[in-house]
Amino acid sequence: MEKQNISIEHSVAALVKLLQLQDLGNDRFLGQSVNIGSPAVFGGQVLGQALAAADRTVDPARTIHSMHAYFLLPGDFVPIEYEVERERDGRSFTTRYVRARQNGNTIFELSASFQTRDTGLEHQAPMPQVPPPEALQTDIEHRKLVIDRLPARWRLKALQPNGIEVRPVDPLDPMTPAVRPAQMQVWIRVPAPLPDDPLIHRELLAFVSDYGLIGVALRPHGLTIFSEQVRLASLDHAMWFHRDFRLDDWLLYTMDSPNANGARVLCRGSFYTRDGKLVASTAQEGMVRMRQ
Repeated sequence: MEKQNISIEHSVAALVKLLQLQDLGNDRFLGQSVNIGSPAVFGGQVLGQALAAADRTVDPARTIHSMHAYFLLPGDFVPIEYEVERERDGRSFTTRYVRARQNGNTIFELSASFQTRDTGLEHQAPMPQVPPPEALQTDIEHRKLVIDRLPARWRLKALQPNGIEVRPVDPLDPMTPAVRPAQMQVWIRVPAPLPDDPLIHRELLAFVSDYGLIGVALRPHGLTIFSEQVRLASLDHAMWFHRDFRLDDWLLYTMDSPNANGARVLCRGSFYTRDGKLVASTAQEGMVRMRQ
């Protein structure tokens, strides 16, 4: 048990370090890349690092409220350079544009908007009623049951702590999934204490917002991200931050996919605290093609 705890702590420290970019000067930053077993760099890594780069050029009194990104090219597992343009610094809102470059190519673009603290109307959609995280198994525990059937490229990473703990409400067998509605809920958290800096929590939430989101569109078709006949790629990603939160406490990530057509799928997600506060929303369009 002690070894597992140390491994979890180390994985969380590595995740936080991933967002600690090297300052190259002139609003340029360098981020390292990790291999989670996917064919290309995980899109959430680029989202989190791009937001971290933008954060470092904004008055700390202003916080991110929306971000819109396009994935232009697959990323390699080598460092990524982020170039920030200071588009606007207004009385209440600040806008930043971030371009991610790798091997001489632009692989990703992000537009982010920041706002001063303000007050106004208040309402939100209610949180779905689901079992608490303590009543559910982790995704790693589910993978242990099928590890010998996973594609070879996933096996090395599938059982290793990655700094994110996920507990699915309605898990599927990843290799022989039953057909389910295009809906999914998971409890998600960083399983070790994080710094009090709210920037870290928002940047990490951008990171985890890409975790499994496109997969919800596969559920009505009896497929998962592990299905060898499927080719997946994120095309764009948007996110809105509504309220304060901590990611080292449980958040419910509820997802759905209202449409699939033309080799593209639309997926949406909402993040709720345990006491039902809606803290962030996200949407993503992805490419889904079947191998011939």
